[in-house]
Amino acid sequence: MMIDQETFLTPEGYQKLKEELHHLTTVRRPEVAAAIHEAKMDGDVSENAGYEEAKRQQGFLEGRIMTVEAMLKNVVLIEMNGPSETVVLGSTVTVEEEGWDPETYIIVGSVEADPGSGRISNKSPLGKALMGHRIGETVAFEAPGGPIEMKILRIE
Repeated sequence: MMIDQETFLTPEGYQKLKEELHHLTTVRRPEVAAAIHEAKMDGDVSENAGYEEAKRQQGFLEGRIMTVEAMLKNVVLIEMNGPSETVVLGSTVTVEEEGWDPETYIIVGSVEADPGSGRISNKSPLGKALMGHRIGETVAFEAPGGPIEMKILRIE
């Protein structure tokens, strides 16, 4: 049984998820159904690799649709209200590790996390360490390469 969990999303992330669900149900679902139909037309489905592949795709597709629907059902929108005293969901935070250039991250829910684009989850080691802290404070967290300390330079 699936336990309902809150899905923290920015308004942009919410829109992207709605668009993904629309695409999955209106484009991908008919494509997969057509592939299954075509494979059935090829004869004996018990030894039909095309049929097995289409059914596998259908399973993944339906699983993703259920997941996205569940996330949308439990959305909590992250309000990005600009500068804040402390780091919260939606904050844009500039941090600096000694000896390195400053880096800027947006704190988002795990669904929207994309570290390569500077969007880190509030559940990631750095995200957890930053939450609730203020400008000027130093936070520490465990990274795969060992412990890291970063100073918070700016919160927007």
